[in-house]
Amino acid sequence: MTTEPAGTPDEEGLRHRVRALLAAHDPAATDRLAFLRARFDAGLAWVHYPQGLGGLGARRSLQGVVDAELAAAGAPENDPRRIGIGLGMAAPTVLTFGTDEQKARFLRPLWTGEEVWCQLFSEPGAGSDLASLGTRAVRDGDDWVVTGQKVWTSNAHNARWAILIARTDPDLPKHRGITYFVCDMTDPGVEVRPLRQITGEAEFNEVFLTGVRIPDAHRLGAVGDGWRVAQTTLMNERVAIGGASIPREGGMIGTVAATWRERPELRTPDLHDRLLRLWVDSEVSRLTAERVRQQLAAGAPGPEGSGLKLAFARLNQQISGLEVELLGEDGLRYGDWTMTRPETVDFFGRDAGYRYLRAKGNSIEGGTSEILRNIVSERVLGLPSEPRTDKDAAWKDLPR
Repeated sequence: MTTEPAGTPDEEGLRHRVRALLAAHDPAATDRLAFLRARFDAGLAWVHYPQGLGGLGARRSLQGVVDAELAAAGAPENDPRRIGIGLGMAAPTVLTFGTDEQKARFLRPLWTGEEVWCQLFSEPGAGSDLASLGTRAVRDGDDWVVTGQKVWTSNAHNARWAILIARTDPDLPKHRGITYFVCDMTDPGVEVRPLRQITGEAEFNEVFLTGVRIPDAHRLGAVGDGWRVAQTTLMNERVAIGGASIPREGGMIGTVAATWRERPELRTPDLHDRLLRLWVDSEVSRLTAERVRQQLAAGAPGPEGSGLKLAFARLNQQISGLEVELLGEDGLRYGDWTMTRPETVDFFGRDAGYRYLRAKGNSIEGGTSEILRNIVSERVLGLPSEPRTDKDAAWKDLPR
């Protein structure tokens, strides 16, 4: 039996609070945004966050109780697919490293979706080896002046804010001398250009930063401690991508299994064996995700999230490939190359051809599979690390 800390609500206490919210703000008669703001202020946005910041200090696992009660009442949601970077990456980082003023300023509009966030981490010369990043931030009075280029930035075209890491001391080794900021995407000097993908969409972007002034008040963590702050973001990112809560036979495997049941004329013994193996792997991955989410609930997203994200990418690519083969000629059809600027990251949209092409990006976004294998081998399995001759060398002296 789980005992709640003194002063924090249990399951019945949360149900009572939900009923009080619904009584004061009938979803059928309340503006969507007004309802979401009221939910945040009632501490029912993310119940494990502190009071005053959308939570009540309750167990994270009790969030499902609140979500189920509100869904049954027809309450509006905050569109988590549209604001996933803010919810899954920016919010836990702001909560961990932000000042009281930063938490009060950013978390409420982030959760309600009034302000969309993006992530300015990857660069043309520093993707997999993120610590090699070259975007510079130079102190000028109360501001930092930032110049550089970022790439593969999802949702930059919709974002008001960005989490940004930049080099503030090139004389230090590459993992040090990095500082973490919150960047206003509407400021002068921020230019967003679309990157058209293999699907035809431009979900990703290049972002050019030219003399962008960021106030020191928008720094997260200490100067030079940005790599440690970024680890919080990255570990939460991998759980957010690979550890989404889905029902049994949900996600990509559910789509293919449904086709298998509805189209018996497509079946072959070989495809049957492959589908069964992938179904089992998907179920193992789903249950592993539940365990990793429990780690997250305890406030300790660990390197196991990297293994989960690895499995997610491998399975999505294998299952989407199987779907194309299963559908034969129909699976090869891809009829809409219209360039669009989507507001959400969509792994499953449209048709089998889209899913197959979009899945190619799964092994790159949120950490490449090669880097994640290194993390799993060193931090989970305890294997010797790769020789790193650049570990103690100043960043400015490294060959580029």
